[in-house]
Amino acid sequence: MQKLFEPLSFTRGPAMKNRFMLAPLTNTQSHEDGTLSNDEFHWLTMRAKGGFGLTMTCAAHVQANGQGFPGQLGVFSDDHLPGLTRLAKAIKAEGSLAIVQLHHAGMRSPSDLIGASPVCPSDNEEYGARALTTAEVEQLIEDFIAAAERSEKAGFDGVEIHGAHGYILAQFLSPTINQRSDQFGGSLENRMRPIQEIIKGIRQRCRADFNVSLRLSPERFDMDLGEVIQVAKDVFAAGDIDFLDMSLWDACKEPEDASFKGRPLISYFTELDRGTVKLGVAGKIMTQKDVEYCLDAGADFVLIGRGAILHHDFPEQLAKNADFAPVALPVNADHLKQEGLGEKFITYMSGWDGFVQA
Repeated sequence: MQKLFEPLSFTRGPAMKNRFMLAPLTNTQSHEDGTLSNDEFHWLTMRAKGGFGLTMTCAAHVQANGQGFPGQLGVFSDDHLPGLTRLAKAIKAEGSLAIVQLHHAGMRSPSDLIGASPVCPSDNEEYGARALTTAEVEQLIEDFIAAAERSEKAGFDGVEIHGAHGYILAQFLSPTINQRSDQFGGSLENRMRPIQEIIKGIRQRCRADFNVSLRLSPERFDMDLGEVIQVAKDVFAAGDIDFLDMSLWDACKEPEDASFKGRPLISYFTELDRGTVKLGVAGKIMTQKDVEYCLDAGADFVLIGRGAILHHDFPEQLAKNADFAPVALPVNADHLKQEGLGEKFITYMSGWDGFVQA
């Protein structure tokens, strides 16, 4: 129990006061132009007040054509700076680290939302997506870096690069989706080149103590588990990020790939030599038992998603009562309002099976 509330230092930037990080959660609450709304500000700052050692934004898109969902926070324009600056200041005032997650949905950008065909590493008939030119890939990399600079200017402690869940950087990593023949396709080294160049660019252009992290997911979305393990090895060895965030869907599960079964999925990442890089995991972590399982397995910290939606003060609740468990599902809308969710977020959560009472 004590370890859950011990500080965690990173190679760069301030330490996290405990081992609880708010997972980056889609909430659809910001304005159509990507500027921060009061509802999204309220939702995030309540989690900072509730004891999370690090408060991460939802996925914030780095290009207008990379928007993945309505009401998404933007970080592609200086017009977003006033809201981002307000948010960073308020999160940090509560003693929580403030991090922006940098995102581009790629082929998963709805065409009716972005007003054009979505883009992808390669033409994709299923999503009606067109392949990026080499110059457009280079511009994408530049826009991730520029978004990090914008986040730094706004006062955030760092950024997380979203390379998970089938969005554009994961599309580059996928050996089936990515059919390119240039320097961004073919070998795993080439397919992970956009991620590596983004990390390198942020390191060169942001301050020395800026926290930079990466999110990966090892399964689904045409990912190869063995290759994702190799990507994790490579970023650990390079030491240019401060933490790796592994989204496992269920932190206690075995792999889906038959050739990796027989041991927990988490173990394939906790056993790696991390060097100076910290490792966090996400996936159905709802109780102290779940948190302790992850830390005992070798993770440095946990990311809380559903538990944080249900209880803005999840860490404080656990600190007071080791037997604390989130309220049973489904919950009513009034409970979610009390926990800081706006109407749009509640409507979005109503689409999750069995989450909100009809």
